[in-house]
Amino acid sequence: MTEELSTFLYYYHNGVSTHAYEFLGCHPENRDGVDGFVFRVWAPNAQAVSVVGDFNYWNGEDLYMERISHGVWEAWSPNAQEGQAYKYLIHHWSGRRVHKMDPVGFRSCKAPDTSSIICRLDNYKWHDSLWMARQARRAPLDSPINIYEMHLGSWRRRWDGGGYLSYAELAEQLPGYLKDMGYTHVEMMPLSEYPYDPSWGYQVSNYYSPTSRYGNPDELKMLIDNLHQAGIGVILDWVPAHFPKDEYGLYEFDGGCTYEYQDPMMNEHAEWTTRIFDWGRPEVKSFLISNAVYWINEFHVDGIRVDAVSSMLYLDYARPNYRPNRYGGRENLEAIDFLRQMNKACFDARKGIITCAEESTAFPMVTRPDYEGGLGFLLKWNMGWMNDTLKYMKEDPIYRKYKHNQLTFSMTYAFSENYILPLSHDEVVHLKGSLLNKMPGDYFWKFAGARVLRGYQIAHPGKKLSFMGAELGQFTEWNFNKDIDWTVLDFEMHQKIQLFYKELNHFYKEHSELWADDLSWNGYQWIQPDDGDASVLAFRRIDPKKGKELIVTLNFTPVCRDDYRLGLPKEGTYEPIFCSDDWRYGGTNQLPHEVTSEEIPYREYEHSGLFRIPPMSITFYARKPERKGRKKAEAEVEVVEVAEETVSDK
Repeated sequence: MTEELSTFLYYYHNGVSTHAYEFLGCHPENRDGVDGFVFRVWAPNAQAVSVVGDFNYWNGEDLYMERISHGVWEAWSPNAQEGQAYKYLIHHWSGRRVHKMDPVGFRSCKAPDTSSIICRLDNYKWHDSLWMARQARRAPLDSPINIYEMHLGSWRRRWDGGGYLSYAELAEQLPGYLKDMGYTHVEMMPLSEYPYDPSWGYQVSNYYSPTSRYGNPDELKMLIDNLHQAGIGVILDWVPAHFPKDEYGLYEFDGGCTYEYQDPMMNEHAEWTTRIFDWGRPEVKSFLISNAVYWINEFHVDGIRVDAVSSMLYLDYARPNYRPNRYGGRENLEAIDFLRQMNKACFDARKGIITCAEESTAFPMVTRPDYEGGLGFLLKWNMGWMNDTLKYMKEDPIYRKYKHNQLTFSMTYAFSENYILPLSHDEVVHLKGSLLNKMPGDYFWKFAGARVLRGYQIAHPGKKLSFMGAELGQFTEWNFNKDIDWTVLDFEMHQKIQLFYKELNHFYKEHSELWADDLSWNGYQWIQPDDGDASVLAFRRIDPKKGKELIVTLNFTPVCRDDYRLGLPKEGTYEPIFCSDDWRYGGTNQLPHEVTSEEIPYREYEHSGLFRIPPMSITFYARKPERKGRKKAEAEVEVVEVAEETVSDK
């Protein structure tokens, strides 16, 4: 055993390896001048392990593996070649033999074949060095983040038969669309190999293998490369919470509970019928943390979004009976330690990385550093904002005045974490209705409601995420078995809402007031928070470093509010620069006008002005710069007036 391998194994068995994929799995290796491939797998409960594949006619007696450390087995073959399929044949102590895919296999066969495929990691030549250099200098929290969440298999289908677009075909179509639409990032639902289509990728069979549904790993790298060259960051959904019970996968891998908890009370999700990872076992920690780093290093992803974090944090999650932690509590201390270690490993892997938690409870300090007692995520989904806002928007406007606190309550905790505001796939499935169809009213007002919802999301503090199809004004729920409803773009109102999304997305990127400091009160101040009777909100969005700000007004009723007085931070004239009620977006075109300040106090403001707030709309105002020479002219007038007063006195 080489010193390098010995070091790898030491880190792996102590739960601190971040690059376990560099020695586990299948890798090219030259021995005594002969090229071949070496196979390594962790199977501590196995009696014996052999490698079977195309290169030995699937003969289990041909290539037995040697145990080289605490449960790690190794074999080398001069006959193995790239592109050949293989599996591990696990010999149980009971005498049973089971074929298993490689837990660290880099490529998988297409279903129904569940074999792994020999695949080198170094074939693809990247062209995104400029993007990577820029990202290393970028501070994500101080940057615009507007995410397009998507399921690769149902964004667009082949026109001739409804089949999936490949990674290569997506590489030609997706980057240009996202760039034109003004998104900053794309978040892809899980792309690790998975067996069951209706799981959407959230039940993973092979964590290191991109799903074969859309092509091979190098084609996925090309897709990500092209996205980077178009200026689009890539975030990948990742599922370290649980895995399915397919016999060929991680489930009781070597005849015992290897990757999952051994305690039968704690090792299974009853509602999902999946197994729960044993995050306290060192090798399992090394396996999962290395996997997150693998996607960052080998596929250049810019972020990891961790699914189902709540299920990891609580021992009693969806479980009537549970075994408390060593202090008698319900928190899963091993999962907490794992998540802290995982986040640190991601940030160490590359500067500018985003880690995000899909966490739906009030667990404290999810986005605070581990040295402050936090979990160490950079961002967290704001599920409270999402639930309250959608409940409010589904109300008939005549009753919204009784629910006004559902709009304003989010600001009581908006800066307790670093939040993303999600309008995700979860909100448009299982009979919940599309975003457009959640809106009350007739055809026209549904579109107006959808526009003001998206505008409110953009204006509210926090980063942004919306699921594919919303930008088309899709009426139907998302269906993973077909593409989103591109055909609705044959109709005018759908064209107009797509234009609204596009121009609002670009407006967001161009106005740092909306993102430069959207995670603290320095970037936000109320103007009108409590006019429930009119269902009106108004606030300031501020870039404190550049001294710029926007005034935002929102009207959640189909009634235009004329001569509506609002406070103004400074004297001057305020010009509407974006309004969702514009006819170009499908609005009534009752457009707002410029507002000139008056010396009439309003709340804490010394100045105020009379606004027109169009029906069911959001409007952004910017203070017009003073004309050149105005102050000089005013000063000259003051000098003349003083001189005249002096002459008069004499």
